[in-house]
Amino acid sequence: MTATPYAQLLFAGPDLLDGSFAELFRARLVELRGAASLADIVDTGAGYDGLWQRMGEGNGSCLVIDLEPQSSSQHVDWLRSELAAKTDPEWVFVTSLFGQLDADAAAAACALIERPELHLSCVDVPALPGSHAWSKIPTHQHRVLLCNGPRCTRRGALPLWKILREKVKAAGKLECEGGVHITRTQCQFPCDQGPTLTVYPPGHWYQVRSEEDVIRLVDEQLVAGRPVPELMMSRP
Repeated sequence: MTATPYAQLLFAGPDLLDGSFAELFRARLVELRGAASLADIVDTGAGYDGLWQRMGEGNGSCLVIDLEPQSSSQHVDWLRSELAAKTDPEWVFVTSLFGQLDADAAAAACALIERPELHLSCVDVPALPGSHAWSKIPTHQHRVLLCNGPRCTRRGALPLWKILREKVKAAGKLECEGGVHITRTQCQFPCDQGPTLTVYPPGHWYQVRSEEDVIRLVDEQLVAGRPVPELMMSRP
């Protein structure tokens, strides 16, 4: 185990206590950093209160390794802002895999510890602008909600999200008059039929399992206005 300049290291993300991903992650972390490193894991599946409570335990500088599967630059800036508000920002740093988790996420996370050039200070985090395009309701006719909850994510929802946005934009339907506003959500149910995609109006629930399913829904439901019965979820 390599020494670090930090008094405290915290691996923060959802699904780090239970399930197959947690099993692999924890076993690999023990292999790389020893059994004591299990105490450095903070599961954020039910929120971030546990992380806020852990701050300052090391009586010195702290590095938080972000393991949120849906992480982005905006998420990391939010995390930095929250940490700055809850502890001394001079002593807290954040680094992230930016959602690029794979079967050896523990090794990737540990590698980040050794790369200080990728550690972001919590001092002077860029403030949100007072007015921005995202401060207004997007122009749209339909809302499409694609589940990115834990079970749908494991069924391939994340790459489908990227394809959905690309195809809607290519069709000239992204956030425009008569167009589509798309949003990732947490669990929508029913998980066993997912990934789940819903369209409002008319309130259709679809099962999308492949790129072909997404393309068909964009072409038929969102562009031509025709429902796709073959992809609709069964109801009790």
